[in-house]
Amino acid sequence: MEDNGRGERPKLMQRVAGAPISWGICEVPGWGMQLPVERVLSEMHDLGLGATELGAIGWLPTEPDTLRDVLDAHDLHVVGAFVPLALHDAERRQQTLETATQMAGLLQNIGATNFVTAAVSDPDDWARPELSDADWTHLVGMLDDIDAITDAHGVHQVLHPHVNTVVETADELQRVLDASPVSICLDTGHVTIGGYDPLDLAAKYGSRVGLVHLKDVKTPIAARLNAGELSLMAAVQAGLFTSLGEGDVPVADTITSLEQQGYGGLYVLEQDVAITAGEPPAGEGPVRDVAKSVAFLRSLDSVLSATVGSGDGSAVAGSTHQSPTSHN
Repeated sequence: MEDNGRGERPKLMQRVAGAPISWGICEVPGWGMQLPVERVLSEMHDLGLGATELGAIGWLPTEPDTLRDVLDAHDLHVVGAFVPLALHDAERRQQTLETATQMAGLLQNIGATNFVTAAVSDPDDWARPELSDADWTHLVGMLDDIDAITDAHGVHQVLHPHVNTVVETADELQRVLDASPVSICLDTGHVTIGGYDPLDLAAKYGSRVGLVHLKDVKTPIAARLNAGELSLMAAVQAGLFTSLGEGDVPVADTITSLEQQGYGGLYVLEQDVAITAGEPPAGEGPVRDVAKSVAFLRSLDSVLSATVGSGDGSAVAGSTHQSPTSHN
């Protein structure tokens, strides 16, 4: 398993990637309008982002040469993909390993390095069954198996605690942290919703963080989600996630803690949104909220450069944790 980028590193903004979900791109039926690839990638580029996650499988091309052509036209590259897997289910072991191998191969072929694992009950039905001790043991063992697969393909697994997965709550995340050495994706929004303070998580387990997803959350809406009053989709449509600095998550303090510990990996700006009122006019819609978050991070970058320090800034957000470099 590769390290998470300690040592000399580019500045913060050179390690920030975008995510299609920030433009409402999601595979969930009924989520909202899916904006065209050309518009989303153009807006990412215009905001100064040099990289993106793959997003909902099928929205971007998955054939490597075709994908590179699309991304090259916008001076972007892919840094990773979100992969839901039923890790606890012993009966699905072979199927899960085959899916993981296929996805690791795809990431390898497109030059991306982050295999973002979500431990779901079923990739097609994100229920939350109560897991037995045997289920947990199998899940932890599968994380080791996925690590072996990703290592063989030159990519890096990070486990993503996430609403509606079987590693959602603070207790569930802690159980994995205690039982497995797997790297984690610190998603500032989802761990907050799950009851784990992201600043505390960064302080205790900064060395385990292999990727960071940046979200801010309106906790009153999160409370309604946790109480069962809203589904995740309804909560997102109600404004659960907001531009960085406009919610209740200590985003700046969490980033600062990680940077002070020497974290040199990527940050993915990922604010789940849903477009439910038709395609917005040019310059309007999700791009405005992403622009606010980019401005928040640029301001923080200036502070960090003066107080924490960074590398020479010669690299751009890209394909490895130690020195993110050119696009794929």
